[in-house]
Amino acid sequence: MIKRSLLLILPAEDFNEDEYLTVKRILEISGFKLFVASDANSLCIGKKGLKVKADVSFFNMNENNFAGIIFIGGSGVKKYWDKKNLHIIANKFFDKKKLVAAICSAPVILAKAGLIEGKDATCYPEDRRELEKCGVNYKYESVVIQKNIITAQDSASSLDFANAIVNFKLK
Repeated sequence: MIKRSLLLILPAEDFNEDEYLTVKRILEISGFKLFVASDANSLCIGKKGLKVKADVSFFNMNENNFAGIIFIGGSGVKKYWDKKNLHIIANKFFDKKKLVAAICSAPVILAKAGLIEGKDATCYPEDRRELEKCGVNYKYESVVIQKNIITAQDSASSLDFANAIVNFKLK
């Protein structure tokens, strides 16, 4: 079951609903089991009001239980850029050669965790300076894949992002 289980990180507020719904739909159709993690006390609330219940808190995440981790974007994710526990868990997934994926503003978390320094990556164009400050080679592309890291630009890239995750060879 672990091979098809993915951890989906959602901000407690203002996550991008289009990214979330597209990624969720494509991955579930492809046979993946998704578990939502957040620091929300009850429900995560999207930018347009969509409510999603978290399955796991940030403090109970364990990389051994999942084949990969996916960070969903939106303006609310900026509050998580400097969260050390997210940097640590992202690094644990990366070190075990598991999938680490982020879309929109969320690749900044990976940059600040030191995962994509010196590597090519993309993010929401307005946040590119945050990547570059961390030594990342910003690429204005829909999706960028570097080993076990997948980054995507924005909600218009959601389908390509989800398909890249589906096509990634999970360990």
